[in-house]
Amino acid sequence: MAYELADFCTDAHKALTSQPLQAALDDIATRLRALLANADFVAATFNEETPVGKRELYHDAQTDFYVLAHVQAPGKTGAPHSHGSSWAIYGNGRGFTEMTEYRRVNDASEEAVALEKSDWYRLNAGESRAYGPDVIHSTAHPEKAWVVRITGTDLDHLPRFHFRKSRDRMVEAAQ
Repeated sequence: MAYELADFCTDAHKALTSQPLQAALDDIATRLRALLANADFVAATFNEETPVGKRELYHDAQTDFYVLAHVQAPGKTGAPHSHGSSWAIYGNGRGFTEMTEYRRVNDASEEAVALEKSDWYRLNAGESRAYGPDVIHSTAHPEKAWVVRITGTDLDHLPRFHFRKSRDRMVEAAQ
C-alpha cells in the first residue's frame, strides 16, 4: 500500500508531539521522501497545467504545521532568508531545487548583515531536507519545479530574516 498524504500528516503530527524538534524534523523529512516516492500522490498534486504559485494541502490546527504545494517558475531565484523561530522542510515532487545555505559572519548587533555561503546542493525529485529555526538559505529553480514544503506555522505572519541588497552583503569564504 502506498504512503499517502493522510499517513504523512498523521505521522508528522506524532513526530512533532513526541520528539525533540530536530529529531522530529529529521523524521518528517524522511517521511516526506516516502510520500514523494508515491507517484500517484505526485501526479494528483502536480501536473503541467498546475499554475505557478502555492496551495495549501493540509494544516494541523493543534501543532500549526502546514503542508504546501508550490509550483516554481523556471528561472526563479530567491534571496537568502530564514523562517525565524519556525522551520521548514523542502521536498521536490518533480524537477529540482538548488539550495544554498549561509552563515552570518558579522556581529548580530549590527543592522547590516554580512553573509557567507556555507553549503550548496541540489534537491532532486524525491529528495527532502529540513531547515530548523533561523537557518539562512536561498532557493533557485533554473527549470520549472514542483515542490512540497512543510512549515511549522504560517510564515507570512512571522518575523524572519530577509536579505536586502541595499543593506546586507555577501562575503567570500576565508581561504
